[in-house]
Amino acid sequence: MVTSREFGKTRLPLWAAGFVVLICVAILGLSAWREWETRDAELRNAETDVANLAHSLIQHADDTFELADTILVGLVHRLELDGMGPDTIEKLQTYLPTRKSSDRIRGIFVYDETGRWLATTEQIDFSRLNNSDREYFQQHRASPDKGTLIGRPIKSRAGGQWIITASRRIDRPDGSFAGVALLTIDVAYFVKFYERFDVGPNGSASLLNNDGIMLARSRDESSVFVGRDLSNAPLFREWKKRPAAAVYYFKSPLDSVQRLSYYQRSSRYPLMVLASKSQDDVLTPWRRAAVTRVTFVLGLVLLIAVIGYYLVRQLSQRQRMAQALVANEAHFRLLAEQSSDMVTRIGLDNRLLYVSPSCQRMIGWSPDELLGTSAVAGIHEEDMERVEQAITALKNGEAEEARFVYRQRHREKGDLWVEAALHVTRAPDSGEIDGVVAVVRDMTEQKDLQDKLAALATTDGLTGLANRRAFDERLAEEWARARRDGTQLSLLLIDVDQFKKFNDHYGHLAGDGCLRALSRILSAHARRPGDLAARYGGEEFALLLPNTDQEGCAEVGEGIRQALHDLAILHAQNPPSRLVTASIGAATSFPSQIATDCSALVAAADRALYAAKDNGRDRLVMSGQVVPWPAKSA
Repeated sequence: MVTSREFGKTRLPLWAAGFVVLICVAILGLSAWREWETRDAELRNAETDVANLAHSLIQHADDTFELADTILVGLVHRLELDGMGPDTIEKLQTYLPTRKSSDRIRGIFVYDETGRWLATTEQIDFSRLNNSDREYFQQHRASPDKGTLIGRPIKSRAGGQWIITASRRIDRPDGSFAGVALLTIDVAYFVKFYERFDVGPNGSASLLNNDGIMLARSRDESSVFVGRDLSNAPLFREWKKRPAAAVYYFKSPLDSVQRLSYYQRSSRYPLMVLASKSQDDVLTPWRRAAVTRVTFVLGLVLLIAVIGYYLVRQLSQRQRMAQALVANEAHFRLLAEQSSDMVTRIGLDNRLLYVSPSCQRMIGWSPDELLGTSAVAGIHEEDMERVEQAITALKNGEAEEARFVYRQRHREKGDLWVEAALHVTRAPDSGEIDGVVAVVRDMTEQKDLQDKLAALATTDGLTGLANRRAFDERLAEEWARARRDGTQLSLLLIDVDQFKKFNDHYGHLAGDGCLRALSRILSAHARRPGDLAARYGGEEFALLLPNTDQEGCAEVGEGIRQALHDLAILHAQNPPSRLVTASIGAATSFPSQIATDCSALVAAADRALYAAKDNGRDRLVMSGQVVPWPAKSA
């Protein structure tokens, strides 16, 4: 009958898989929630910005029209008291320019009951001008209302620019219509003021009246939107239901940009301002950061999933192994004795309880000599602590199995590399850990082969220098280190001059000898542990010099070129020296000061190498050095 404890153990991989899935889902859910909260925070911050801007803009509009209202009230009062006779108008014509004391006011005008111009601040001939056709004039003539009327934007007859009008009715003593006093404000004044505020590349600030007529708008250089009727926009269709000020999201009917805005109505005038930002402008920084964060989270979840997968797989394997050990306990000795690997059983006191016969062949001692001795006897002192910790962890129940490679002393042959796979054993009756089983395999030949393969993978077979793959890897590492430490990194590219002709003339064996001779020179000049000499390709070599400035790089390069001269290898096809020479291109860079990758250093050295060849060969050229270009024969 299966006990609850045994049943729990059989379900352990399933529970572990469920736990990993739960962790991954939780991380993704929390990440999504956090990104949504961050997005909302960005929008709320933008809402606060446009709200503050709207409050400032409506205050500015109120102040502007309050000034206009004050001027108009005083002007109308004076005209109604003094009348509109020639003497009064003459004095008024002199008085009006003194009232135009602010850059907010474009012009002041007075018209009689027929619309004829009586006085103005504009320096024009207005004797034949008449404004009776203007909408504001007709409204004042038809209505006895004495309040200030803010009209739609119109084009000025005096200057031709777009203006916003503020006007008041002038009455005779009997209350009949006597004319209109008009004050104008340039639309450009509001536009210029709005452009002081940063609302993003696609944001805008607008001034409208309560009927939805656009009075002024930023980013409207050609006044395309001035006077546009937006009364059919959703904001104005539901105007009466809306509060005096609120956040408002909408798609602009003017430029089809999705906007985040704040509108604010004036409490004194039939005006409102609309400060808006493009929703894309607001969310673009968040999207960029979110992509980075989400990528990181997805990578983390993927890592957890992969680790979880291997963990569950390991649990399943351990479970199957434990079950197999229990089921095959009777066959243990038979299998161990037939195995070519050395099988041992270690007790809780770290003594060997069983050793298979293969120990004689593997380490030179017989089973009888090893029984009762310490399980870690003969292990290399550098590996001892690691092995003891693994065995202790297994006996303490911290792990079910362990696998590692270490050095074991042979009775006659010295140290050899072995791989040990350890697994805990449990008492059949109590299920408590009663020891460890170790299966030890000789890995010496495989370790040697791995070392040789590793060397072959990074070494050029002809010269013994690092190959192109090893050079590329080291260059990337040194570039990252130099960028992190703020140090210089130098590179020499060395190319044997006229090497093809040397091969053709002296044969490939001589060519190989020439390359080996140059490689020995490079190895001799790679004096520091961080320096790397490599065969870059064919007859081209590279020498990487970390933490080396231009002067040091040039000194090493010249030393290599001179050392090759000193060898005096004959090369009849390489005039004028008739010796084997090399052209050298050098480059030095501060990786921390440039945004490109390490390919920029190679490209710079390569250009310098070509310059050295084009300038006559057998020379060193530093990247950035000006060299005379050889004249070509006609």
